[in-house]
Amino acid sequence: MAAAPRLQPVGAARTVSPVESPVPILIITGQTAGGKEQLALAAAARLAGEIISADSMKVYRELDIGTAKPSAAQRRTVPHHLLDVADPGETFSTARWLRLAEQAIADVHARGRTAIVSGGTPLYLKALLEGMFEGPAADPAIRERLKGEAAARGTPALHERLAQVDPAAAARIHPNDLRRITRALEVWELTAAPISDLQKQWGTRRPRWRPLTVAVRRGRDDLTRRICRRVERMLDAGLVDEVRRLAARPGGLGRGPRQALGYAEVLGFLAGRLPQEEIAAAIVAHTRQFARRQLTWLSRFPDIVWLDAAPDAAPDAAPDALAARVVALWRDHVGCAEQT
Repeated sequence: MAAAPRLQPVGAARTVSPVESPVPILIITGQTAGGKEQLALAAAARLAGEIISADSMKVYRELDIGTAKPSAAQRRTVPHHLLDVADPGETFSTARWLRLAEQAIADVHARGRTAIVSGGTPLYLKALLEGMFEGPAADPAIRERLKGEAAARGTPALHERLAQVDPAAAARIHPNDLRRITRALEVWELTAAPISDLQKQWGTRRPRWRPLTVAVRRGRDDLTRRICRRVERMLDAGLVDEVRRLAARPGGLGRGPRQALGYAEVLGFLAGRLPQEEIAAAIVAHTRQFARRQLTWLSRFPDIVWLDAAPDAAPDAAPDALAARVVALWRDHVGCAEQT
C-alpha cells in the first residue's frame, strides 16, 4: 500500500514562509454585546488598522440587523474583511473562514497596516492560532457504505472498528458520534493513516502569527443591560422583517443562519411556535446563555489579556480608555514606540 500523504493544515505555508518571522496580529475578542467591535474600531483608527471579522454569522450577506454588522459609515472609515462573503442559504465552514482570514491578514500586513482580528467565535480564533485539520476530500461512496453499516449493525460497531485502526481517535470520539466516526474511518480508508496521526503533522510547525489577544470583560449586570438594549434596537430596526424576507428567499436560510441568535427566535415566531410578545425575552435569554459559554471558552485561550470595561450610558460609545490601553499593549508587543 502506498505511503500515506502528508496532509497540510488549512492555509499552511501560504502566507508566511519558514524563513520569515511570525506576523504580529492584534486579536480583540470578548462576549457578545460586550463592546469588542467598538474597541476594534477605536484601535484601528489609532493604529492604521484594518479589521478582519471573526464572527460566524457576519460572513453571511443580508444578515445585517441580527448580526449587528458595522454600518456603511464605519466600513468607509475602517476597512473590514470577511463580511458578506457567503449567501444565506449556503454552508460556511471554519476551514473556508481560515483560508480567507489568512489571506486577508497577509494582504493587510503587506500594505504595512495593522491586522486586527475582531470577533467572538472561539472556533475561528482557535483555528487561526492553532491551525486545523482539513484532510482529504469526502468520498460519498465510502460515507454511504459506512452509514449503511451503522444502520444495520449500530454506530458502536463502527466505533469498535475505529478502535482497532486508530485507538487514539476512538478514545476521543463518543461511540454514538456517527459523523466523527465516519470521518475518521473515511480518512483511514483514503490515506491508510490514522486521522489522529495526520492531525499531529503540523503540531511543531513554525508559528505563522505572533498574536496579542485582548478580551473585553464586563460585569454580569452591565452585560445583561447591554444585551437587552441591543435586542431592543434590533427589533426596532426591523429584525422581524429581515428574517421574514430571508426566509422567503429562494433556498431559504441555511442551517447556520437558522440557528443564529435572533434569527432562530424570530423564525419560531413566524412558524407560530413563539408569541410575538415573547420574542425579545427569548433572544435575551439565549444571548445571555451564549455569552456565558463564550466566557468559558475564552478563559481557556492562552496568554489572553483581559480588559475590564466600566459601565457606559451609551452602548455605542467610543471606548477611549480601553483603546489607549490596547494601543500601549500593541506598541509594546511589536517592540516600537511609534505606530504609523
